[in-house]
Amino acid sequence: MPKELSESLARLLTEQRNPASMTLDRMTTEEILRLINAQDKLVPLAVEKEIPYITKGVDLLVHSFRNGGRLLYFGAGTSGRLGVVDASECPPTFGTDPSLVVGVIAGGNAAMFKSQEGAEDNPAQARRDVDAHKVTSVDTVCGIAASRRTPYVVAAVTRAKELGAKTIYITTNPRSEFDIDVDVAICPEVGPEVLMGSTRMKSGTAQKLVLNMLTTTAMVRLGKVYENMMVDLQLTNQKLVERSKRIVMMAAGVDYDRASEVLAQCDGHVKSAIVMIKANVSFEEAQRRIQAADGFVRGAIGGQQSQS
Repeated sequence: MPKELSESLARLLTEQRNPASMTLDRMTTEEILRLINAQDKLVPLAVEKEIPYITKGVDLLVHSFRNGGRLLYFGAGTSGRLGVVDASECPPTFGTDPSLVVGVIAGGNAAMFKSQEGAEDNPAQARRDVDAHKVTSVDTVCGIAASRRTPYVVAAVTRAKELGAKTIYITTNPRSEFDIDVDVAICPEVGPEVLMGSTRMKSGTAQKLVLNMLTTTAMVRLGKVYENMMVDLQLTNQKLVERSKRIVMMAAGVDYDRASEVLAQCDGHVKSAIVMIKANVSFEEAQRRIQAADGFVRGAIGGQQSQS
């Protein structure tokens, strides 16, 4: 088994040696930094090539969210941590319930802070984790694994597929070598790492970019954004309270005091404050309009029905 695993790893693009960094141990500090930076510049170009597949992924998420489903990330190591981070940032940014986007990492919460040896090689635990989260056919499950082969992630996505969920898989190995049954595979091909096999580098950066694109675009499609401003943010700290006032000021063209006054009238609900001011309506009417427009501020201002 160890020999088979070694041979399997040897075939992965992310486990190859990078010709540009063969003398890494003889480089100066600045030379190392410039090399890492030059390699990092390749990542957005690799992600760009995957936009048609990322588009399909977003469509799956929007469909799930509109039908009472969730997005659940399953990953191990760096990939798992990135999923947990993306999930944890959705509630304060978009005002979503914490259960809407969920990050699950092999080894559990402790693995966020310290490597849990062997956790990524436990497919039985992955299946148990999927079942524990009560995955159903309205959910979308996204596996994240730079290497593509991580047993925990493969098993989680496979189990989700058995339960009827839509599935996405993010890997930084070539699409031509992808052989897992999923609805959408996203495969930004970033090439070998500067430090051989250290997929927390270019691979991790690529995965983070893709996760940003998936959830941000899905939230825009759900009416969580007006123009280019987050209007469903949760006012969980003083910075976000002040940001909400600034958003109302810019969106509605009012001063600080007026923005503060209206936000106080609607218990800090930014969408309602903007609609109240721009459409010159009461809080109750603003809420009715927002609901009729499926949460889209632009439609609510004009009194239009859902834009979805």
